[in-house]
Amino acid sequence: MFIAFEGIEGAGKGTAAGRTAGWLASLGREVSLTREPGGSELGLALRALLLDMKNSGISPETELFLYLADRAQHVRQVIRPALEQGRVVLCDRFACSNLAYQGYGRGMDLDMLRRLNDWAVGGLWPDLTLVLDLEPAVGLERAKRRNRFLGLEQKEGRFEAEDLAFHTRVREGYRELSRERPDRVRLVDASGGEEDVFKRIKTLLLPMFSQGFTPCAPPGSQTTKELVDET
Repeated sequence: MFIAFEGIEGAGKGTAAGRTAGWLASLGREVSLTREPGGSELGLALRALLLDMKNSGISPETELFLYLADRAQHVRQVIRPALEQGRVVLCDRFACSNLAYQGYGRGMDLDMLRRLNDWAVGGLWPDLTLVLDLEPAVGLERAKRRNRFLGLEQKEGRFEAEDLAFHTRVREGYRELSRERPDRVRLVDASGGEEDVFKRIKTLLLPMFSQGFTPCAPPGSQTTKELVDET
């Protein structure tokens, strides 16, 4: 099974993915926890380019293709091999980030983004995407506070420097994706404490792991193509 965690900056995706990985491991599942950008060796170099404040002048097109390069390498080197071994893959961000950030946030053509992503990942889309939904102002404050604490304000602060209107468009983009494909993209209320959010995630996932789960679409299947065409 392949599950992606999505949301605006500061929504708590990484924390939620980590908590979910520990919980699934306690149930006896073999889990691979990864992230984008930066889930592969090449991806680490691309992450530095994409998130560093010194690259604030990067064009939207360049930004997009760097993300696609990161994702293509990530799928080939990390995600697909883990799935072939029968592991549960939990990923902090995946292709829906491009739709929300570059599509709704930057105004790029959504159909183009879907097809470029489908090409980059070879048809491998998540079985389920959990969107942690949070007010943009709250998320930005969380993210900036985290970066200050970790000393990452310059190295990983490029998106936090975007204005509130941008992050509001991104949030609305995620919400629209959830409305269009509620079977594949689920909203999770990310307000409140970490434990509250994790309980909401477990409520969504527990039926899948307690009763068994057949992936919505194996790589390259018709259902996967429908996600690209209909999202």
